[in-house]
Amino acid sequence: MFVWRMADLLIRKPDDWHIHLRDGAALKLTVPQAARQFGRVIAMPNLRPPVDSIEAARDYRTRILDALPSEYRNRFHPITPLYLTDRITPSVIEEAVKTDYIKAVKLYPAGATTNSESGVADLAPFYDVFEAMQKHRMPLLIHGEVTDMQVDVFDRERVFVERQLHPLRERFPELPMVLEHVSSKEGVRFVEIHERHTAATITVHHMLLTRNDIFQGGLQPHHFCLPVVKTEEDRQAVRAAAFSGKPCFFAGTDSAPHARHKKESACGSAGIYTAHAAVELYAEIFDEEGMLDRLEAFLSEYGARFYGLELGQEKVRLVRTPWTVPDSYDMGGDELIPFRAGRSVSFRLEEDR
Repeated sequence: MFVWRMADLLIRKPDDWHIHLRDGAALKLTVPQAARQFGRVIAMPNLRPPVDSIEAARDYRTRILDALPSEYRNRFHPITPLYLTDRITPSVIEEAVKTDYIKAVKLYPAGATTNSESGVADLAPFYDVFEAMQKHRMPLLIHGEVTDMQVDVFDRERVFVERQLHPLRERFPELPMVLEHVSSKEGVRFVEIHERHTAATITVHHMLLTRNDIFQGGLQPHHFCLPVVKTEEDRQAVRAAAFSGKPCFFAGTDSAPHARHKKESACGSAGIYTAHAAVELYAEIFDEEGMLDRLEAFLSEYGARFYGLELGQEKVRLVRTPWTVPDSYDMGGDELIPFRAGRSVSFRLEEDR
């Protein structure tokens, strides 16, 4: 097995195929941190109101670029997918494929996660949209959880795979689909079975945490996300998928900024913020398993190929230099607690000069 022991590692600048930048004042924090880490990002459309028109996607992309520091101009490329609502029709898909900033449509089950109130309760009314997407090879990005209150929260991805994904794949065999932030062994297995036209994004936190971490030493709201982190068996399945070298698995952080007072509250906002150190954390995980030789493909190649995009040419360097994550960041006057706040990360990301 290849074991990496050198001082640093030079790789293509990674892409993040699933990130939440939010909007407004939050962009002043999230956009610069994402641009430092990634060359391209898919910025999730679950805003209020949702990004469910070509004009809304264009305008959101403009707001993201307006928050971009000057040193990243023309080096950071946000993709703004459409949020699947009843405003999305086959004719919208026909127009969307002509743009250079809409590469996908995002499916949120209604009520499944943050700002998903406008999501989908029944897939059948959207079959004509999926047909148009299949025709143009436009990916459907799926938050794969049922919202049935009779289903245990830790089983909601598994049940979604059984009830929704298998029938959807059978009906639309060539529709590109991404099971976002895959978190269960059943989700991993579904992607492996259907890997020709199916992929999954994998987060840092689903590779590092189990449900024990939510309750260790008392309730830990900053480890609460949706889909919720699950068992050790599920974590190991997700890690094995990331290390597998299969191009159907690639990086998507699902980094999600929430103010501290919203996380530490009765509502318990779902989301973990990792954009400040995502690439370093992925490197740390791959290093633990002696898999650094597979890191660049996972971070910088497989996703681009799935979306039919050219590989990035910019390089970044990962240096084995420990640093301490700040206790918090200012987010438009609110305090944000990042993942691993106050603790060490063993790699530091640097631009290649």
